[in-house]
Amino acid sequence: MRYFAAEGNAHVVVRLDPGDKLLESIREVIAAEGISDGAVVSAFGTLSRCHLHVVTTTEFPATERFLVYEEPLELVQVSGVIAGGVPHLHLTVSDGVRAFGGHLEEGNVVLYLAEVVIARWAAPRLERRPDEWGIGRLEAAP
Repeated sequence: MRYFAAEGNAHVVVRLDPGDKLLESIREVIAAEGISDGAVVSAFGTLSRCHLHVVTTTEFPATERFLVYEEPLELVQVSGVIAGGVPHLHLTVSDGVRAFGGHLEEGNVVLYLAEVVIARWAAPRLERRPDEWGIGRLEAAP
């Protein structure tokens, strides 16, 4: 993994190589660059392993199902918000016949390459506060 960030620039570009882990690398860049608030605005590439979760009910609290795919997949998109230094990201992948997606989990492994663009901002400062169901809702930080 390598990343490119010019001082004062609002964007960080990340290059992931074969075997790199997607979410773990994004977290590493967020920590190294001191990004408290921002967004992953673009990500694409290929995966050899995909780990995600989806909700399977409409009631609260939600029931979640964790899925692992160990096959070549096109990484079509990753996007989401970074609040208080913590990314909440979703991804879309395709096996060439169907596209599917969900909440990005640890353990997604890059097959050939992946490229990620992170936008950072200084204000407003954000944090996630759990509601009565434990869902982290975005709020302005004090």
